[in-house]
Amino acid sequence: MAIIESQIDATDTAQDRLQLAALFHALADPTRLLILEHLKTGEHKVKELTEHLGLAQSTVSAHLSCLKDSDLVSVRTQGRASLYSLNHAQDLAAVQNQALRLGRPANRHHQWHEGHPALGSEE
Repeated sequence: MAIIESQIDATDTAQDRLQLAALFHALADPTRLLILEHLKTGEHKVKELTEHLGLAQSTVSAHLSCLKDSDLVSVRTQGRASLYSLNHAQDLAAVQNQALRLGRPANRHHQWHEGHPALGSEE
C-alpha cells in the first residue's frame, strides 16, 4: 500500500525542516552557546553580555538576533535598555544533554569552522 502525501503535509514537513535547521544553526556557534549559558543565570542587558564575553556590542547583538529568531531568547525593553532572557530553559537543557550524548564519540576530531572538506576528500 502506497502512502500518498498531500501538498499540505509536504509543506508542513518542509516548514518543520526549516525550523529545525534554524534551531540547529543557532546552536551551532560556540559564542551563542556561551550566551545561552550566561542567560541561564537570568535576564541580562547587551552591555552586561559584552562585558562578560569580551566581545564587541555589534557581535553580541548579531548573536542575540539569531537566538531571538530561533525563539531561544526573548527581549523586553526597559527604558532605553534591551533585556534578554532565555526561553524554554528546560527544553533547551534537554536538547543540549541529548546532543552531547549523540555527539560525544564523533566530536573528538571535528574542526570547528564553517567550511568543511568537499565530499570524498580526506581531512
